[in-house]
Amino acid sequence: MQPHLSTQVMILTPRESLIQALQRAKPEGLPPHLELEFQLSAITPGIEQKALYAANLEGVTGRRRQDLLKRNAEMWVKVAERFDWSCITGLHWLNLEDQAQSFGYVRELAGDTYMLSAFIDGTYGIPSGQDMVEHVIWLTEHEEEALQQAQERVDSEVARGRELIQAGAEIIFMCADYCFNDGPFLSPRMFAKYVTPFLTQQVRSLQEAGAFVVKHTDGDIMPIIDQLVASGADALHSLDPMAGVDMAEVKRRYGDRLALIGNVNCAWVQAGTREQIERSARYCLKHGGVSSGGYVYSTSNCIFAGVPLENYDWMLEIRRGWE
Repeated sequence: MQPHLSTQVMILTPRESLIQALQRAKPEGLPPHLELEFQLSAITPGIEQKALYAANLEGVTGRRRQDLLKRNAEMWVKVAERFDWSCITGLHWLNLEDQAQSFGYVRELAGDTYMLSAFIDGTYGIPSGQDMVEHVIWLTEHEEEALQQAQERVDSEVARGRELIQAGAEIIFMCADYCFNDGPFLSPRMFAKYVTPFLTQQVRSLQEAGAFVVKHTDGDIMPIIDQLVASGADALHSLDPMAGVDMAEVKRRYGDRLALIGNVNCAWVQAGTREQIERSARYCLKHGGVSSGGYVYSTSNCIFAGVPLENYDWMLEIRRGWE
């Protein structure tokens, strides 16, 4: 008789699942999940701790500082476990040295279960409301200076990013926002001059240093999406449905060139009905690439203060029940 041959099913860690999705593959099991920010840690049962910011460590040295960093790392690992994250994203509020130290603490606690992240972006984003007109005038009247400054900003951020990658960061989120709900802050022509070349440099440099690179921007990105995709980023976040960005259309046009992250309507997760949350979540799961791969489940922004915890849990329940 032939011996019975059992089929061994490989169970991926959250980190491994995210890597496969970023490579536009289809991981076994559920699509990976992450959030850029989570601002409810202080009210989450079993965690009940605020995130640590650089300002909290001013004047704190020695053993006390290390204890605070360790407690913060422990908190973020608990958040990742509680909400099935594939990536630790809460350490970017610390300075570079403390982030690097925290990477080590996370690895001690969780091994390679989760990807480690950093936030880097030197490209021109939307300025503050009082500076918008002045910024555009400055770009157009001081073109050479503006381009030189754009290069210097990106060079500085890339240098910082390389240090963080060397310290353990595996995925870089680039979070300069470019768009409002009715379109980009700069026209596509101006964006092509003042942002796209520098964005492309930034992406390539960080990838060459060994990291996956995700471009985040809210708003209606459709007038400049070709430029964003052409930058070579590994993934695009947040695919904002409140600005009319349709997951199915973006997947159809660009799903063979980069992974997609997000699109679950954060306004509905904040203040919508369970039916609205489910509708948005199912649309993302259906069209984002659950069957074909290259999709990471996420809100279209983040889990910010004011989001009911039960709504976030319901959003995750839809994912867990997806077939």
